[in-house]
Amino acid sequence: MSQGNTGVTSQAVLAQACPVREVLDRVAGKWSVLIIVAAAHGPIRFTELERSVEGISRRMLTLTLRNLERDGLVTRTVHPTVPPKVEYELTPVARELHATLLSLTDWAERHRVTIAESRAAYDAEHSPELEAVQPRPRESAA
Repeated sequence: MSQGNTGVTSQAVLAQACPVREVLDRVAGKWSVLIIVAAAHGPIRFTELERSVEGISRRMLTLTLRNLERDGLVTRTVHPTVPPKVEYELTPVARELHATLLSLTDWAERHRVTIAESRAAYDAEHSPELEAVQPRPRESAA
């Protein structure tokens, strides 16, 4: 072992980072974010979530809600009525996450023009490089 080696292996770093990565993957997923935003205004029923989260399938909504409940971000309450009424509500931890998501959204809104300008400048500067990398369109046999 060289003197510059601290004994910290990449495996040790990954083992420590994995739980954080797992949490971030869960809460930053497309459907999780949309469900958290939709449920931010109070208890919401499954069908209301299904209508407000555009593009989500019933199965994906069920799976995502189950995972959010398992992670302690959503509570599921079944009311003893016929038919049963089921409501989902954000936990305090998820409300904190929602506030963080709002901050991120605000940041994106404030800087979207700057980012678009930077992309355009980068693309203009690297245009020959980008064209060389992109596949050429096929010519029609007409």
